[in-house]
Amino acid sequence: MIYTITFNPSLDYVIQVDHFKPGIINKTKFEEILPGGKGINVSIVLSNLGHESTALGFMAGFTGKEIEHKLESYGAKTDFIHVKKGLSRINVKMKSDEETEINGMGPDIQPEDIQELFNQLDTLTEKDVLVISGSIPSTLPDTMYEQIIERVQEKKIKVVVDATNNLLLKVLKYKPFLIKPNNHELGEIFNVELNTRDEVIPYAKKLQEMGAQNVLISMAGQGAVLVSDNNEVIQSKAPKGIVVNSVGAGDSMVAGFLAGYLETGNYEKAFINGLCCGSASAFQVGLATKEDVENVKKTLSEN
Repeated sequence: MIYTITFNPSLDYVIQVDHFKPGIINKTKFEEILPGGKGINVSIVLSNLGHESTALGFMAGFTGKEIEHKLESYGAKTDFIHVKKGLSRINVKMKSDEETEINGMGPDIQPEDIQELFNQLDTLTEKDVLVISGSIPSTLPDTMYEQIIERVQEKKIKVVVDATNNLLLKVLKYKPFLIKPNNHELGEIFNVELNTRDEVIPYAKKLQEMGAQNVLISMAGQGAVLVSDNNEVIQSKAPKGIVVNSVGAGDSMVAGFLAGYLETGNYEKAFINGLCCGSASAFQVGLATKEDVENVKKTLSEN
């Protein structure tokens, strides 16, 4: 089973307002409500690709129940911890002449809630995959990533980490199966600017030297690079298409890579699946489906 952890899931209220003006009543032209969070996106895309996953994390109140309901409607399983204090957050994402986001706080996570998550992780086995991604809310210790990975270390679980800066660097000693920074995040780690696929390769190898087994670098329009644990360097330009919405594209790449690897055991096929899955999500409003990914693969082969 693949397990994803989203520490602070949300309901994303996505609205379109023509020529938003502060201080007056503005009316929406379009609106939808979606479950949000990096791990949740991974679970949705895995479900779209035909792979089961269970979404873990913390939820609270009526908004938390709606997150569960919406996620299950996509075919993903949930096993969220129900927090007693506060509400799962609502994030407002307004598209107008300028894009504006207002993110909620989320519930008040207590030590007993954290212990319940640890108890869930204790049931995992070496056959499972654990995806940890996204930021840590203020009610959790900033060592949360480390505590989780250390707890499952002896189980030899494949751990995937999609995080930035210190959150990522501090877990490399645990030798995660896969990490997925983008080229800008990679550049921030080493205080350099990385714009081409060739430029990211030596820095991806440095992350390997620090402990990561496989390093997948997403680069938006420049494509992607994989430095694998068998010393392969696999890279590709981006598939052709018009970017509609980049939110969730990186999460889709993680899901696509995992699906491809679990199906074939082949890093190159997993890489192409991840690249096309990320692009398929970027080329539309919603997250990629299996059909979307196959269509993008055709355009990549035609390039």
